[in-house]
Amino acid sequence: MIRAPLRVAVIGVGHLGSRHAEVYARMPGVRLSAVCDIDPGRARAVARALRCRAVTDARRLRGAVDAASLAVPTSLHAAIGVPLLRQGVHLLIEKPIAATLAQADALIREAGRAGVVLQVGHIERFNAAIEAARRRLTHPRFIEIHRLSPYPFRGTDVSVVLDVMSHDLDLLLALVKRPPARIDAVGVSVLSPSEDIANARLSFAGGCVANLTASRISDESLSIDSKAQTVELARKRGAAIRRLHLPVNRRAPLQDELAAFIRSVRTGRPPEVSGAEGRSALALALRIEQAMRRSRLRPASRSLR
Repeated sequence: MIRAPLRVAVIGVGHLGSRHAEVYARMPGVRLSAVCDIDPGRARAVARALRCRAVTDARRLRGAVDAASLAVPTSLHAAIGVPLLRQGVHLLIEKPIAATLAQADALIREAGRAGVVLQVGHIERFNAAIEAARRRLTHPRFIEIHRLSPYPFRGTDVSVVLDVMSHDLDLLLALVKRPPARIDAVGVSVLSPSEDIANARLSFAGGCVANLTASRISDESLSIDSKAQTVELARKRGAAIRRLHLPVNRRAPLQDELAAFIRSVRTGRPPEVSGAEGRSALALALRIEQAMRRSRLRPASRSLR
């Protein structure tokens, strides 16, 4: 048992880490002893505001803290976290736990050896709305999740799946309580070397199906509301996001559709939506139906690890 006040540090005080530091500084029974960042100016600024020590190397925290939050890029989690755990420092690591399973295993193994707490920052587990919903969800059958965010200018050392979708994958596993039997996924790289948009469809033994979409480029998007007939264009300009509504001459779609039909009848011009185009849409719909039925009849494949 560690006596109060508990000495804590935050390693990596960018956007998220600085918020950790602010919360710790106000927390009863806790003393924010230090903040650490490779940017000396940022470390000093946060330390000055919160009245604690500033360091630029996590190794200088040895013996000075009981616990720490690790909010550095994912690719550095194991390199910084393992030595801290080995020193007996309790650790909260921002999600995802690591960039690879081998790194995650090393962190878990070291925490076990040292007998210290290792918590991962899947913050949505603590969302009051999620907590209320979990009490009602006993046997979910279909789950649809969309998580869209502006381009972060941070965390892009990993794909949108590790950076953004990992929140929802954690929630999904907590709700369904088993690993998926089948995974189908696609991703697109737009602004960074790895995927910035991803969609995954997960099928679970027992019948649950989950469809997840994650994007970290909602600031480079064209959003269409077909009911309201509005179009919003978002574009990144340096560190700022410019949003504008495109002009739309709103009309009743049915009126335009029937008018186009009559125009084709009168002029002999090809219709706006031809029979061949209608057939293509039907063919795709039937393929999707067939895929659903095959999936329903197929026994669950082995779980993915």
